[in-house]
Amino acid sequence: MSADEWIEVLSPFDGSPVARVPALGAEHVAEAVAAASAALARGDFPQYRRAEVLERAAELLAERTEEFAVTIAREAGKPIRDARAETLRCVDTLRFSAVEARRLSGEVIPMDASASGVGRLGFALRHPVGVIAAISPFNFPLNLVAHKLGPAIAAGCPVVLKPAELTPVSAIRLVDLLVEAGLPADWISVVTGTGPDAGTPLVAHPVPALITFTGSVAVGRRIQDTAPRKRVLLELGSNAPVIVEPDADLDRVVAQVRLGGFSYAGQSCISTQRVLAHADIYDKLLHELKIAVGSLRVGDPLDEDTEVGPLISEAAAKRVEDWLDRARAAGAEVTGGVRHGTLITPAVVADPPRDLDVYRQEVFGPVVTVTPYTHLAEAIGLANDSDFGLQAGVFTADLGVALRAARELEFGGVLINQVPTFRADQQPYGGLRDAGNTREGPAYTVQEMTELRFVMVSA
Repeated sequence: MSADEWIEVLSPFDGSPVARVPALGAEHVAEAVAAASAALARGDFPQYRRAEVLERAAELLAERTEEFAVTIAREAGKPIRDARAETLRCVDTLRFSAVEARRLSGEVIPMDASASGVGRLGFALRHPVGVIAAISPFNFPLNLVAHKLGPAIAAGCPVVLKPAELTPVSAIRLVDLLVEAGLPADWISVVTGTGPDAGTPLVAHPVPALITFTGSVAVGRRIQDTAPRKRVLLELGSNAPVIVEPDADLDRVVAQVRLGGFSYAGQSCISTQRVLAHADIYDKLLHELKIAVGSLRVGDPLDEDTEVGPLISEAAAKRVEDWLDRARAAGAEVTGGVRHGTLITPAVVADPPRDLDVYRQEVFGPVVTVTPYTHLAEAIGLANDSDFGLQAGVFTADLGVALRAARELEFGGVLINQVPTFRADQQPYGGLRDAGNTREGPAYTVQEMTELRFVMVSA
């Protein structure tokens, strides 16, 4: 699609131009929805072909890892080593989606389990839910797009995709690759533009039967209110906690928090944000974490040595800087947290008041708080005292503690001896409360994107 106006995609690191994409609006959204509806109505993209396209796309992407990684690094400011990892994860996501396309099936209903069903044959078929509206975020501009497109293709649902206006290039390139792999050219339409101009008309359009959105809580809830009769899948935010028991391996904890709290400058829904450390090891853990975090390399995302790149925009960086200033003003000890344009040096905040934004809200920046506790019940209470419930981590050598935490932590995922930042693309990923209302992972998303149709045959 083309338009009279264009959006300049700029590097968040140095403001250099990356690309420009058309600024599309409601009339373009309507065209895209019409194309998706026509593709669905043709019914000429059978299950085996959908699987073949996804398998071939995974092969092509595996061959082009570096060029896709560079695109991610340039438009999103993600360090190149993390951008490569995202690309390889996207290969996995496509492969898992291909598996689901192969095995998508219904079930036989035992009709003669009741007297009224004797002599009848019953079965249920998985049927595509319809046209899907997909809205993706900036922070994983390739793999989170694949988590929407891959399952939709497997389920047999055409898509209208609205990628984040700050990072649309990876999404466009992925759709081009899918078409190269054999996807019908009109199966996925990409509408580039702002949320108000392109996203809002897409959500409000009467045709899409399902909306899948990853992003902020405020926008997600607004989508639910705008489309009350549609199936709305939300993957929203978090301020992920990790509990560290006194018997934990502190070297392992520090190494994992160094990675989980600060990779991609903390701009992940499951970035480790709240470290809850037992009082017996709090001082030692805090000391060692400060040293480890101080060694992180901050800078150009295309530099092989960079571990922490820029935030997505200067406005985002200023917000994080403001939250850290408020923490200092409230008496919390803040190590690091100095802003240079869109770059912020990694920050460790010691025992902040629990009403501060850096503790209660999702920072989405390179910030980790460390809070002491005296017993496990207190730690679990602190972890659960949140509007979010995506993933939590627990470090302990005690199996009983691990099992108790798994029972009592109110989160979509509980990771034992692992920071909550870990995600395998095939796992059921999602949360509770303001973290969202669905489970991602191709096997689970395909179920969301299909509906059961019961068929009964009477003799």
